[in-house]
Amino acid sequence: MILSEKGTLLPPPRAAAGQSRWRSVGVLIIHAIAFAVVLRTSFELYQRLTAGEDPSASVAKCPQVEPLVPSQKSPALSGMEDYLQSDKFRDETVKRMAGAIRIPTQSYDDLGPVGEDSRWDTMYDFADYLKSTFPHVHSVLALEKVNTHGLLYTWKGTDASLRPTVFMAHQDVVPVAESTIDQWTHPPYSGHYDGKYIWGRGASDCKNNLIGILEAVELLIDAGFKPKRTVVLSFGFDEEISGRQGAGHLAQVLINRYGKDGAAVIIDEGGGIAESWGSTFALPGVAEKGYIDVDIIVRMPGGHSSIPPAHSGIGVASELVTLIEAHPYEPRFHAENPYLGLLECGNAYSPKFPSSLKKNLPWKESPCPAKKDKLALEAAKQGDATKYLFTTSLAVDVITGGIKSNALPERTRVLVNHRVNIGEKTSEVQAKIVQLAHRVAAKHNLTVQAFSDEPEVPSSIRLSSNSSLSLEPAPVTPTSVDGVTPFRVLSGTTRALYGESLLMGPALMTGNTDTRYYWDLTRHIFRYGPGYDPEQGFSLEGIHTVNEKVSVVAHTAGVQWYSLFIRNMDEADLA
Repeated sequence: MILSEKGTLLPPPRAAAGQSRWRSVGVLIIHAIAFAVVLRTSFELYQRLTAGEDPSASVAKCPQVEPLVPSQKSPALSGMEDYLQSDKFRDETVKRMAGAIRIPTQSYDDLGPVGEDSRWDTMYDFADYLKSTFPHVHSVLALEKVNTHGLLYTWKGTDASLRPTVFMAHQDVVPVAESTIDQWTHPPYSGHYDGKYIWGRGASDCKNNLIGILEAVELLIDAGFKPKRTVVLSFGFDEEISGRQGAGHLAQVLINRYGKDGAAVIIDEGGGIAESWGSTFALPGVAEKGYIDVDIIVRMPGGHSSIPPAHSGIGVASELVTLIEAHPYEPRFHAENPYLGLLECGNAYSPKFPSSLKKNLPWKESPCPAKKDKLALEAAKQGDATKYLFTTSLAVDVITGGIKSNALPERTRVLVNHRVNIGEKTSEVQAKIVQLAHRVAAKHNLTVQAFSDEPEVPSSIRLSSNSSLSLEPAPVTPTSVDGVTPFRVLSGTTRALYGESLLMGPALMTGNTDTRYYWDLTRHIFRYGPGYDPEQGFSLEGIHTVNEKVSVVAHTAGVQWYSLFIRNMDEADLA
């Protein structure tokens, strides 16, 4: 109906017969589409409800906390906050970072003991550089040198009843291969600054964290901040070669000093802030996969290669390698895997969360180990970087055998590296490789020596692993935000710095950090690189390879984060 000029209702103009019919058909189509949408939505809702999932369940499983800003204020602290955002600070921290990068603190796999191998001596230069660069830190904090090069700083708090906040980083970097130097855009130990990035080995792994922590402490001291809660800085020097001489000694000092679960929280290098499914997530690592190297030694009779057997030792070893690679581990979730929590976060908040994953949530562990994990299989389709967050990996990394072109190899060695899935054990890796070795051994009339201390024997396949290097998956850090918890403080600090559009999600490390030695010091271990540059995003580009660099925006944001976190932990109502 329409209104006449006098305000009375008039009937609509009559359409032609053909127009009327088409209009009726159109209305029917629209109604049919609307009905189908409603029916489908209702059916999906019914499926979710009958599966036991409330539509708000994912939100409940991924709560986001309010930004947390320190309540303690002073003109000096406000001035510090302004300075951290200034061009002056940017320029000064660039110089300090560049100076740290210029000291080539390389750690090599074949380094001898500290004090015996002169290649460790570069660590003296690095310690001297830190002392001259951060005078407040070295005048206020107590510095202990553990196993010569481990740097342990203690900023004693006024309340001894509060467990300390521990920050970790490592001084060493992976070596730069001589053959790759000409591939670097800027020389690897130049600390070159191009106006956006600082270039060089260690720029993002992890001298940025080490310098960032020291920058924050230096500025807090200068601003007159005196902590109630003790702050500990623990800097190892051989993380890149397993950390036994550095973190292995530092952790023991701290455990002896503060006792089991004696620290409130540990922050070490690790996950960062990244885009995922149309959302931006901060992804602190709350777990690490396990680790085991399996050494395979194939012993076969030697002889002249002009009269070879059907299969030489190298051939038999290759057959076993092929069999191992043909039986990879299947993607599988276990209830403690934190990536399940991240999936719930994506389901709750991310506009581009895949429907193929959504329909497999909530996840329920199958009582039958042989049954395939549908959610894990779907999630694995996102790529290997995702798949290996819930899959034991295997990589054949080393093979040696034979000494001469006319002599049959008597001893062939293969090393297979495994990173063990959360919820699984290194013993499961051993059992699987033993089974495969027996298949090859039976075919070639060889004996199998499986993970024993027996010496090698002729005509055998010997399996072994270095127990001092093997590692079970790390204990999973609690991520509850009920009440005042370390994860709540970490989350609130991050959202205070970057805004409430940033989401917090749990993540895990496929590699291992120095925190492997600190498990007894606290349950609250976060492997987290808090610096973030929205233009760059999270990138592993250059780490352990050519053109390592760090965004100055990300680096300065990291310093801000460390300073906020120290203050927030100081005010947190937890023991």
